[in-house]
Amino acid sequence: MMKLKHSSTLTTCYVIGLMISLLVIAAECSNTQYPAINCRKHTALLTDFGAVGDGKTSNTKAFQSAITNLSQYASDGGAQLVVPPGKWLTGSFNLTSHFTLFLQKDALILASQDESEWPPLAVLPSYGRGRDAPAGRFSSLIFGTNLTDVVITGANGTIDGQGSYWWAKFKQNQLNLTRPYLIEIMHSDQIQISNLTLLNSPSWFVHPIYSSNIVIQGLTIIAPVDSPNTDGINPDSSTNTRIEDCYIVSGDDCVAVKSGWDQYGIKYGKPTEHVIIRRLRCISPDSAMIALGSEMSGGIRDVRAEDITAINTQSAVRIKTAVGRGGYVKDIFVKGAKLQSMKYVFWMTGGYGSHPDPGFDPKALPEISGINYGHLSAENVTYSARLDGISGDPFTGICISDVDIKLSEEKKQLQWNCTDVSGFTKNVTPQPCDLLQLKTNISHCPYPTDKLPIDNIQFNTCSL
Repeated sequence: MMKLKHSSTLTTCYVIGLMISLLVIAAECSNTQYPAINCRKHTALLTDFGAVGDGKTSNTKAFQSAITNLSQYASDGGAQLVVPPGKWLTGSFNLTSHFTLFLQKDALILASQDESEWPPLAVLPSYGRGRDAPAGRFSSLIFGTNLTDVVITGANGTIDGQGSYWWAKFKQNQLNLTRPYLIEIMHSDQIQISNLTLLNSPSWFVHPIYSSNIVIQGLTIIAPVDSPNTDGINPDSSTNTRIEDCYIVSGDDCVAVKSGWDQYGIKYGKPTEHVIIRRLRCISPDSAMIALGSEMSGGIRDVRAEDITAINTQSAVRIKTAVGRGGYVKDIFVKGAKLQSMKYVFWMTGGYGSHPDPGFDPKALPEISGINYGHLSAENVTYSARLDGISGDPFTGICISDVDIKLSEEKKQLQWNCTDVSGFTKNVTPQPCDLLQLKTNISHCPYPTDKLPIDNIQFNTCSL
């Protein structure tokens, strides 16, 4: 009897302990909170749709089924799909409106290296061809078009594009379609991408295009520094974009602002406007911290960058364009940059001459004007500036103020190489080129004091 009683007591204690543990877990789950532009009424787990998180089983159909099912709640408070801890292998899948994709801590989405799981898409109308191959392109891993109110976020969960397969095929010229991006949202409004780690994209990481009201925040983006075309964040023919608190290590530009390519971008005619970039940290030995172009044929206007840091990066804010681009880059404002180990601090080029095809118009000249840099400090610099405008189409209105550049031991004799540019400087060392005249009647280069509309977007506190 004593033995039976003791066993019963242990069983009771075990059950009570298990119940307490489950209650604690449930409490923790119910208290999971996160910031988002909108909260959701309905919630589902990826595993509710048969997903297996072993890193080997394809979950493409599970993602597709989950999102299709949850789309029915778009008009009833929206829905969120929670990706729990595990390794979730998948091909491309499409999002829906009024929807949140949430990756829990230790959740890892792995991009499939099976090309059959990446459906083909038509070329982008503002580009006229695929970037890698003329015919078309693969869909991105996470894709959406004609959507409203989309959130991709998490508790720093991870999305790994497993790009090595694609990089090898690109380098060996074995691609018939352009490599997929990691996240691409098209023709959409109210987009949030935040609090995630993104790894090894096959090509560009985050590509909002033909869209508006975009918040990209708290991303850690990492790819090998020799990986091809792994741009971090590429706002493209989009308006009202806020990029904040991102850390990017890349084989290409950390942020690249774009708006279409040559005659196709000119015809499509959709500029990128009203972009704010704050607290960006970048490492990219062969590219720029922020690039404007080279595909800028629809125009780029009103880009503001502040409190930005580059370490071991080829250049800080680089303007790239060419004869045949048309379009414009104007009203660009940069203040508060800290740069360490740079080839160029200032770099603009009018000879970035890649074209989609021979049909570009050689009379389509870009307008580069109103470029403002202030309060920059740089150390271990090889060249202070390389500013190459276009003969007969100079870059104008360049303002550089309050800049202190400390040169490396391998510094070049000619620090400022300037052709076909005009503007002025104040409080800049080393001494700038003669084309940028010293201006004594200004205090510093301008930086806007008004708030952009995207700054007025406030986050709600949402729960799982």
